[in-house]
Amino acid sequence: MNREALAIRHVHFEDLGSLEPVLGQRAWSVRYLDVGVARVDAPKPEGQALTVVLGGPISAIDDVSYPTLKPLLTLLEKRIAAGRPTLGICLGAQLIARVLGARVHTMNRKEIGWSPLALTEAGHRSPVRHFDGARTSMLHWHGDTFDLPAGAVRLASTSACENQAFAWGSNVLAFQCHPEIRSDRFEPWLIGHASEIAATPGIDVVQLRADTERYGPALERAAHDAFGEWLDAMTASNG
Repeated sequence: MNREALAIRHVHFEDLGSLEPVLGQRAWSVRYLDVGVARVDAPKPEGQALTVVLGGPISAIDDVSYPTLKPLLTLLEKRIAAGRPTLGICLGAQLIARVLGARVHTMNRKEIGWSPLALTEAGHRSPVRHFDGARTSMLHWHGDTFDLPAGAVRLASTSACENQAFAWGSNVLAFQCHPEIRSDRFEPWLIGHASEIAATPGIDVVQLRADTERYGPALERAAHDAFGEWLDAMTASNG
């Protein structure tokens, strides 16, 4: 396989994070496509060995306000139909769920902050096992969620959100949470999402920063192991 990863980015500070060094260690090249700057439908959907759709503050179901969603959904639909390796994080996971026919909807409250994942039996048998709540906490930052797509396997949950991670077949992996976060790159999140933080009851920017300093290093180690294992298995199965 050609070992190029295309990262589709909605806001500059929500990047590949902990996944990027894992790709670099395996001699993968990385190319970012910034939504709203570059044409989402420019690359051939099946062209990249791996496509990662990253997070962002817009809703995955607001096609009227954000017309960039339609070509992105088309790209994902074609990649998944072709069996091409695809990873979604937060907004990316919601878009994958939508492409697979699941309902994406607003939660009754936002889940912002750190809390551990509870893994399913399937999660314990997958690379997601490195994110077991007994080993590390997890960053959450979302107000929407999705139903589990038909044919998907739930891998992790929290008390606030049942579908935190799922796999669909061997080449599609989706995280509602943010396993990619790096503590040394977290300050732009606090600045970029300042209005959302201020408008969300019970969320404190000082506490978010402190929790990230506390839990971030362990999550980065877990992400290195989980992403590396998934990438190696995906590479082996795709030749």
